[in-house]
Amino acid sequence: MKTFGLLGKNISYSFSRGYFTKKFETLKLTDYEYVNFDLPSIELLPTILNDNVLGFNVTIPYKEAVMEFLDAVSDEAREIGAVNTVKVENGRLIGFNTDYVGFEESLKPLLKPHHKKALILGTGGASKAIKYVLERLKIQYRVVSRNPSKGQFSYNDITKKIIEEHTIIINCTPLGTFPNIDNSPDIPYKYLNNNHLLYDLIYNPAKTTFLAEGERKGATIFNGQKMLELQAEKAWEIWNS
Repeated sequence: MKTFGLLGKNISYSFSRGYFTKKFETLKLTDYEYVNFDLPSIELLPTILNDNVLGFNVTIPYKEAVMEFLDAVSDEAREIGAVNTVKVENGRLIGFNTDYVGFEESLKPLLKPHHKKALILGTGGASKAIKYVLERLKIQYRVVSRNPSKGQFSYNDITKKIIEEHTIIINCTPLGTFPNIDNSPDIPYKYLNNNHLLYDLIYNPAKTTFLAEGERKGATIFNGQKMLELQAEKAWEIWNS
């Protein structure tokens, strides 16, 4: 059996397992399987590896920590500082980042000329890929954090002027994920308008409270489903290259 999987912690909700299981069925790959490697500690990574494991995706909270276990890392993943796809080749673990591909390709069709500045909510591994893409697209950004470091905003800093200036707002936090669907990042939604684009990396529920608040103010809204599909297809391409 050729095994692929998802490395993470508390990942029973996983998009990836369902997506790839269906893909294998469609392609009639009866000797392929996709499993969840749900590990309480990244230190246990070597225990999941055997001759059948040909690759795996990486999710919260291991996108950064996994890098020290890898034999090689792609230039993009190194620059981003996070890995979400690992290819196992001749016993070597090679890390890639396909999050940035999924985000960039799903974001570009949504952009309008006035989308020049962005707020990134959250500082985890996913936000690193978002920053990388915004830099590639020459969109200025500021990061918002509960514990801001130099150059970042705290949520208390967010004023009407800041919201109006930053017409792209990207939620990279887990706030609002099922089952805690009433949660949302603490920003002043009342200052949003129809110039805004709100992008939520969360895909379950399809419309988070964050997105619903934006929709009420006339903003364009988009969830993380397409990003996940695109990054998964890029991972599949890497595993088969």
